[in-house]
Amino acid sequence: MNGGILPDSWIREQSLKHGMIEPFVEKQVRQDVISYGVSSYGYDARCAPEFKIFTNVHNAIVDPKNFSETSFVEKETDVCIIPPNSFVLARTVEYFRIPRDVLVICLGKSTYARCGIIVNVTPLEPEWEGHVTLEFSNTTPLPAKIYANEGVCQFLFLKGTSDCEVSYADRSGKYMGQRGVTLPRL
Repeated sequence: MNGGILPDSWIREQSLKHGMIEPFVEKQVRQDVISYGVSSYGYDARCAPEFKIFTNVHNAIVDPKNFSETSFVEKETDVCIIPPNSFVLARTVEYFRIPRDVLVICLGKSTYARCGIIVNVTPLEPEWEGHVTLEFSNTTPLPAKIYANEGVCQFLFLKGTSDCEVSYADRSGKYMGQRGVTLPRL
C-alpha cells in the first residue's frame, strides 16, 4: 500500500489482529452518546473518567520545564466541568500501539468544537504506545462539560511511503507506555 490516509478496514484489521487499539469498538456507537468507534477513515476515541482540572489556587506559573502538580485538582467522574477560560487534562479509554510506518493525528469532534471546546493532542509517532493524554480548552466565559466514556476526538492514521529511520521507541521517547493522565516531563 502506498502512503496516505488509512481506511476503516485497515484500522479494524490492525486492532483486532495486532492490538493497535484496545479496547476496540468495531463500528460507530451513536445511541444517546457522542459517537465513538471506527469510522470511514479514523477512530473516534472516548475520554476516560479521570480528569486533572487546572486551577490557580497556589498562584503557580505554567512552566513546561518545571510543571507543578499543585496546578490541578484531580477528579474521577462521568461529567467534568471545565471552568471558564481554563483547561482540563484527561486520557483516552483506549490504549494505542502505533505501527512503525504510521503517524497518527487527532482532531476534536465537531460536537465539542461547536461549543467552544478545543481538543488538543500531539501526533502519535511511529511505534509509540500508551493512553493518549487529552487537553480540553474551554474558550468560553461559561463553565463547559466533558462527558466520560463518550467520543471526544478522532484519530486519523497516515501511512508513510516507507518505514522511518528512527521511531519513537528507537529513541526511548519520554511518554512511551504512559498510562493514566500524564503531565509534562522534561
